[in-house]
Amino acid sequence: MPELSSEIENFITELDAAVEAHLNWTRRVMRCAVLHTSPGEDVLDPSAHTLCRFGRWFVSRQSDFEKISTQNTRQLLAAHQAMHDAIRAICADVLAGRPGQSANLDIFEQTQAELIELLAKFKTKFLATAARHDHLTGLPLRYGLEEEFIQLQKLCQRNKSLLYAVMIDVDHFKRINDTYGHSVGDIALCHLADTLKRNIRPSEPLYRFGGEEFLLLMQTSSPEEAALAAERLINVVRGASLMTPQGKPLAMTTTMGLTLVKGDEELLDVIERADQALYAGKNAGRDRYVIAD
Repeated sequence: MPELSSEIENFITELDAAVEAHLNWTRRVMRCAVLHTSPGEDVLDPSAHTLCRFGRWFVSRQSDFEKISTQNTRQLLAAHQAMHDAIRAICADVLAGRPGQSANLDIFEQTQAELIELLAKFKTKFLATAARHDHLTGLPLRYGLEEEFIQLQKLCQRNKSLLYAVMIDVDHFKRINDTYGHSVGDIALCHLADTLKRNIRPSEPLYRFGGEEFLLLMQTSSPEEAALAAERLINVVRGASLMTPQGKPLAMTTTMGLTLVKGDEELLDVIERADQALYAGKNAGRDRYVIAD
């Protein structure tokens, strides 16, 4: 599994801390029930669900949760508020010298369990999403490649279009790292990924395949269109210089190996053929594309 970015690690740490804070919050409620002491105005406030540490943190991160599932986010918000409402009612009864209502206790137990379950699911999904994307370029990694490849095969068969696999390699990338340092090398990879994404169709997935290699699944209507698209990408990359932190322009070139996906053939066979075309391009001098027979 690839390493998680510091951003994701921080997010997960914040999530765990917020959940732990909410569990600790229940101790104040327990003291109220046993000792008949106030749990605090933030617990008794009608807007308590927005005042607790978890509530404040969740609002600041709500958009991240909605990216995973809008429906589950709404369920989580509803469960959190219902849990606070039930606790407020129980504590109000206790402080007034009345026994708490069993219905409120049932709601509290049910919604707290629902809240913890939803948060556990979200955490799993956050980690799964992070493991499938390159934290440097933001591109998907190869983990979901095979499934998407099969879907595109079927789509192209239905549309009677052609599917090409394109292996893309940065020319002399080691020289960039050795000359400017690995931090500039990372910037160069991000720059290349952004350049490629801006110049392909939204329906054409681009993956970081490993190191300085990328894989593009390209849909075309003819072999001539595939050649023109590859030539255009080669030229775009060549003309998109990067300004290094030292103020020096860094020009990059790429070599690309293309192959037509045939019928229902396996992904590994396609990648092997695209790799062979890529190496043929490197042997021919780089900064070019080669289409496999």
